Amino acid sequence: MNNHEIDYKLYGDDMQFVEVELDPNETVVAEAGALMMMEDGIRMETVFGDGSSRGGGGLMGKLMGAGKRLITGESLFITTFTNEDMGKRHVSFAAPYPGKIIPMDLSIYDGKIICQKDAFLAAAKGVSIGVEFQRKLGTGFFGGEGFIMQKLEGDGMAFVHAGGTIIRKDLQAGERLRVDTGCLVAMTSNVDYSIEAVGGVKTALFGGEGLFFATLQGPGTVWIQSLPFSRLASRVFAAAPQTVGGSQVGERGIGGVFNLFSDD
Repeated sequence: MNNHEIDYKLYGDDMQFVEVELDPNETVVAEAGALMMMEDGIRMETVFGDGSSRGGGGLMGKLMGAGKRLITGESLFITTFTNEDMGKRHVSFAAPYPGKIIPMDLSIYDGKIICQKDAFLAAAKGVSIGVEFQRKLGTGFFGGEGFIMQKLEGDGMAFVHAGGTIIRKDLQAGERLRVDTGCLVAMTSNVDYSIEAVGGVKTALFGGEGLFFATLQGPGTVWIQSLPFSRLASRVFAAAPQTVGGSQVGERGIGGVFNLFSDD
């Protein structure tokens, strides 16, 4: 194996965190801001790029790794956690919003997983976090994730997070699955990913499901989330009180409107 071998344990149900057990000199890499807690003996260091050596150990390799992360909307830097003690030590990482953490052993998925841009949470050192460009023009424009998705490569453990409840679907050869474009979390590299228009003008305009489906065709494995963060954020924004003339107009909107005409 090229990646460090790490053990882990998941805690919680809807607000999960993952505890990683590090042997002496083992390292785990994580997204900036994902740390929850760590024990003594672990050295935390911020590095340029994705923390792997796949692009080469020189300056050009680091620039390539950082550039890939910048394209996917992530920070140029990533944080590494190395156990410098003589015994086992533990470090924990928490998901940024309600949902599930999905552990993925890349060695059983042909060393590659394609996921949505903000899904990566942590991984064993050596896992490369890159970009996957959508080759089909329609998929790029209407696929919910644009032309670019994240690509995790290696033979070690990686952890991705998603919103709500997660279901894994194993597609047989030729089997197709239509999903909302925002609900796709991750897929193996052999899944054929395309975009299909919602049939019927009435359904497209008034169905509330958007104009396009993501169509996934096997063979391969896909992970689907029940609550995309964009959907959660839009509901929260819609329910938030709106301010008009210095007064809040929300569920108690009538009172707020009358306050506009008061002397106070």
